[in-house]
Amino acid sequence: MQGSRFAFGPFVLDPGAGTLLRNDDPVAVGYRGLKLLAALVGRAGEILGKAELMDAAWPGTAVEEGNLTVQIAQLRKLLGPAADGGEWISTVPRVGYRFTGTIEQLGERKPLPLPDKPSIAVLPFVNLSNDPDQESFADGLTEDLITDLSRSPGLFVIARNSTFAYKGKAMDVRGIARDLGVRYLLEGSARRAAARVRINAQLVDATSGDHLWAERFDRSLEDIFAVQDEVTGKIVEVLLGRLRAAPPRNRPKNLEAYDLCVRARKLMDDSPQTAREAHLMLTRAVALEPEYAEAYRWLAINHWMGWVHSGGPTESSRTVALELARKAVAIDPNDAGCRWVLAYLLAYERSFAAADAEFAKAIEIDPNEADAWAALSDIAVLAGHVEEGLEHIRKAFRLNPFPASWYYLTLGQAQYAAGEYEAAVETLRSDETYRTSSRRFLAASLAQLGRLDEARAEAELFLVGNPYFTIRHWAATEPFRDARTLEHFVDGFRKAGLPE
Repeated sequence: MQGSRFAFGPFVLDPGAGTLLRNDDPVAVGYRGLKLLAALVGRAGEILGKAELMDAAWPGTAVEEGNLTVQIAQLRKLLGPAADGGEWISTVPRVGYRFTGTIEQLGERKPLPLPDKPSIAVLPFVNLSNDPDQESFADGLTEDLITDLSRSPGLFVIARNSTFAYKGKAMDVRGIARDLGVRYLLEGSARRAAARVRINAQLVDATSGDHLWAERFDRSLEDIFAVQDEVTGKIVEVLLGRLRAAPPRNRPKNLEAYDLCVRARKLMDDSPQTAREAHLMLTRAVALEPEYAEAYRWLAINHWMGWVHSGGPTESSRTVALELARKAVAIDPNDAGCRWVLAYLLAYERSFAAADAEFAKAIEIDPNEADAWAALSDIAVLAGHVEEGLEHIRKAFRLNPFPASWYYLTLGQAQYAAGEYEAAVETLRSDETYRTSSRRFLAASLAQLGRLDEARAEAELFLVGNPYFTIRHWAATEPFRDARTLEHFVDGFRKAGLPE
């Protein structure tokens, strides 16, 4: 992902890194939009045909021309008017589009400053089995290694969402390390057949390309968690000069339950249908393994997602989710993921002191748990600690540069609370989050900017997917601790035309 950057007006585009900056501040632009902008800017002044642009943004995929029109419209909104008052991207009727701005080509971007501790990303392990169904096993191995490494306070560890952005891509390790702002990469492969598993792992110093450690494990499948612990211990020993001191995690004895949990956690951020699929898998997992903390944790989140998709928390689903989260922590009090989920649900029960204590414990156990920082941001903003909330979500993005859609919702909510309405609009119009429930904050931000027609249009679109939403119910169920912050959100929702 290394290469040239392009400057135009207040913007700097780095196609290789997948970033767009305005006056050095990140602009939340979606993947397709970035590809289109890179194609246009890379040949500024030339007319690019629609077919060529669609191939740039959707390579090898047949898409309707309307998709291109939508992306171009979103880019124009993000970029705003050029210095002369015109548009950066002009339409050439019946042919295509042309970038009309003046471009300055820059050298390679500066790499992200490395953290003040050894920093590492675990790349998705390659599935070498003949069976494609074993893909989830390799993914689960990767995720577990990330979790185990991140519990070492001496390391800075990139979250799974961001490393999985490179799954299936052939890339130079130096480029990946630059993108993620880390020095070390762990890569490897897994082959699972019958009752055996073979794992190859190697630790690379991306600055020099040197291999610091490599080993092959050929073991019984029942030893998979022992192998994970051994790999983690070796890496910590190489990077920190000592063995890992973190207490052991709760592990399932039933590998079918483990496989079900690995498959289910991939479905947590998707549609109501996939949430139901995840529910069935996790229910089966805890039936097979009644003392499986992680499965209970994800089942608690699954009920939480049910609240989101149904328009808001109901008494019964809140009670069930909280019980499941409490059970997860009781089984494994050393799992940071279980802790922050319980903390989040406790906040919604207005048990704020208990919630704060659980968040603190989660971060003490695993300071690299990006999801915990993002969830804490949400709760901090609603408590009126807006600057603190912004700091937490920025830390989450640093640990997880390519996160799930709800991170953008949390960032946009914090920006709205801070009165940074333009920044909130940019964040909430990104492809990653635009069609989710975050749209209500987009509508409120537009309303506060006086762009009422746009705000009401976004509010209408939000209500299509959330037909039962009311301001009163939302205000009553969100864990606010600050009346002024609550009134600020309610004011934006009302101006946007959301129902009382």
